[in-house]
Amino acid sequence: MARGSTRPTSRDVAQAAGVSQAAVSLVLGDKWRGRVSEPTARRVREAARELGYRPNLAARNLRLGRTRTVLLVVPALTTEFFAGVYTGAARVAAEHGFGVVLYPSPEGVGPARDPFASAQSALDGVLASSMSADALSAIRGDHLPLVMLDSDPEGSLGATTVNLDIADGVRQVAEHLLGLGHRRFLHLAADIPSWTFEVRARELANRLAGSPGTTLRTARAAISVEDAQRAVEAALTAPGPRPTALVCDDDKLAAGAYKAARRVGVRIPQDLSVTGLDDLGTATVIDPELTTVRLDAEAFGARGMRTLLAVLEGEIPESGDMPVELVVRTSTAAPGGR
Repeated sequence: MARGSTRPTSRDVAQAAGVSQAAVSLVLGDKWRGRVSEPTARRVREAARELGYRPNLAARNLRLGRTRTVLLVVPALTTEFFAGVYTGAARVAAEHGFGVVLYPSPEGVGPARDPFASAQSALDGVLASSMSADALSAIRGDHLPLVMLDSDPEGSLGATTVNLDIADGVRQVAEHLLGLGHRRFLHLAADIPSWTFEVRARELANRLAGSPGTTLRTARAAISVEDAQRAVEAALTAPGPRPTALVCDDDKLAAGAYKAARRVGVRIPQDLSVTGLDDLGTATVIDPELTTVRLDAEAFGARGMRTLLAVLEGEIPESGDMPVELVVRTSTAAPGGR
């Protein structure tokens, strides 16, 4: 049951039945035929009965778009990525007569404070990026529809999730570097307790483990140029064989890595290949230009808003992770400049 709630919610039913909140709305609104299978509908009805869930007027009003306003919660506005997410989400919302309130959580990925006296009375739904569902318990209200972006599908507490295929992006990076001949890897990991960064670390380790003769070390840094510079400088001057490939969790970390490499006399890409992830404006400003994974932030925000509007209408949203693309530039080369 949702935290702080005294009665079951539609998300509780979704979690218990192993389906999306939109599927619960379809089944309990008797609009499921031809859109949800009979076994799934039966599972939803059984979960609702066991939990004692009954749709109420407040939830119905929310689905009808009582205020035509949704809240977009992001961890911070320190990168252009989240600005792109907002731009895409706001465009789709405006096309459907909805407004978007942007709320950068002061706690980042931690618990968010309620920006309103009562979020449930002020909003029709919440679109939350790169945060855990638990972190949003203060703002979602008992029956507030919720869509999670860049978040763990298994930990969404019944909320619908929309994700970029980050795992495939990391695999593309690994394949590119392995194909160039690299075997000594350093992972500059974002020091943030977030599902998306856990995916990056896991996928990189798994892919390199399947390639004989590779080694992988990890350095951690907050997402800032200064912290990244310190972490990489320490790693490059540590005893033992120096890595020939540096995989950074995002482009800002890569910019810090560039500064560290120059300070210790390491050339990019002749001595060290460097990759990022995001394809922010930084990627083509630094020299050499950065090989990175392009994430279309505007398309991501637009997809998230379409998903939230589908949930509000009791429809089944588009499924599947959004594809990402490796953009190869001049920061990567064969080890030793071969």
